[in-house]
Amino acid sequence: MSTAPVVDLTGESQGELELPETVFSVVPHATVMHQALLRQLANARQGTHDSKTRTEVSGGGRKPYRQKGTGRARQGSIRAPHYRGGGAVFGPTPRDHSLAMPRKQRRLALRSALSVKAAESQITVLDRIELEEPKTKVVTGFLQALEAGRRVLVVLGSHHDALELSARNLPEVRVILAGNISVRDLLTADTVVMTRDAVEHIAEAWG
Repeated sequence: MSTAPVVDLTGESQGELELPETVFSVVPHATVMHQALLRQLANARQGTHDSKTRTEVSGGGRKPYRQKGTGRARQGSIRAPHYRGGGAVFGPTPRDHSLAMPRKQRRLALRSALSVKAAESQITVLDRIELEEPKTKVVTGFLQALEAGRRVLVVLGSHHDALELSARNLPEVRVILAGNISVRDLLTADTVVMTRDAVEHIAEAWG
């Protein structure tokens, strides 16, 4: 059974919370996690990279000089690949980089990542959010009290405008909803801070 410390917004301890075993105590599957991470990185690529071939570059419609009698190698166009300003031979073209992955494997990868974080004691539960207006100073003090590290992932069960606006100015703090949590977000975070309703949502969705 994995447990996580429960704190308030000042960093004071409020006890511990038992994390659901079906999500936070599974045997991590490194291969599936790696595959899920590669899929997420590939799906984030736009695939709009492009280069022009010799049929697309401007100019070069006329043969630069006659075929014979000049003493030079025969040429058909000044836009051939070996000329400066010529077309690319095997350059990039627009394509779809997205990868598919079975739903069961995606769920296993997410449970594995959550279990790794729980086993390494990198999950902290936020008891309640007592913040009525945006104050970045409050969030900064909270993270310093936790000694959260450089990259922090804050997972909310539902939107909280004051907290989200408070953390927006902190470049290494990412605030997401529990339904949008991903393997990449978990693996790149030094500390994962979850609200109680976020833990319940994750357990219900992926348990």
